[in-house]
Amino acid sequence: MSKLTKNQKLALGKIEAGKAYTLKEASALVKEITTTKFDASVDVDVRLGVDPRKANQMVRGVVSLPHGTGKQVRVLALCTPDKEAEATAAGADFVGLDEYIEKIKGGWTDIDVIITMPSIMGKIGALGRVLGPRGLMPNPKSGTVTNEVGNAVKEVKQGKIDFKVDKAGIVHTSIGKVSFNADQIRDNAKEFISTLLKLKPSAAKGTYIKSIYLSSTMSAGIKIDPKSVEEN
Repeated sequence: MSKLTKNQKLALGKIEAGKAYTLKEASALVKEITTTKFDASVDVDVRLGVDPRKANQMVRGVVSLPHGTGKQVRVLALCTPDKEAEATAAGADFVGLDEYIEKIKGGWTDIDVIITMPSIMGKIGALGRVLGPRGLMPNPKSGTVTNEVGNAVKEVKQGKIDFKVDKAGIVHTSIGKVSFNADQIRDNAKEFISTLLKLKPSAAKGTYIKSIYLSSTMSAGIKIDPKSVEEN
């Protein structure tokens, strides 16, 4: 195990062991404990009291972050020719159909999100082996399969993200950058967690939000008191 740097030791010293911080406190603290020289991502990890193996306890959804993600999202719009101008105007980085399907079959995946149309899903189904493991497969539940191609592209560019609970019952996502101010980090985290609360499965019993941690790339996690999320 590598030794901690002086800055990392100072950062760890700012986190009180065993303390659950309010979301407001954590949003300011995560900026203080980040020692990377690059603009690190700010991540939220939420452990849920669900059993993802049961279909009626699966938690999956989308959320539009008030201040965006801070990331440059590369969007591919796989659409019919009559929708190409709409997708381009909305900000899609790549627009087309058959030529991009062939590129993907050849292993090309230099994209973050694919937006497509219901009528085209038959062609895209064959790409599952390439897109599935990379989390790039379009899905109606995440709003990436729609006839409103332009709107979907615009929403993704403005900060719409989709998330899904993993096998361990944890939902992990990036909700901004360390360069955001503390209020922006708090707003984005609050919107994400509030969305999770709305998606609580009726079959889930007991405590739904078991734990929340806020961290940045390579930083320690800051434990958050779930009750503080709804505070002003």
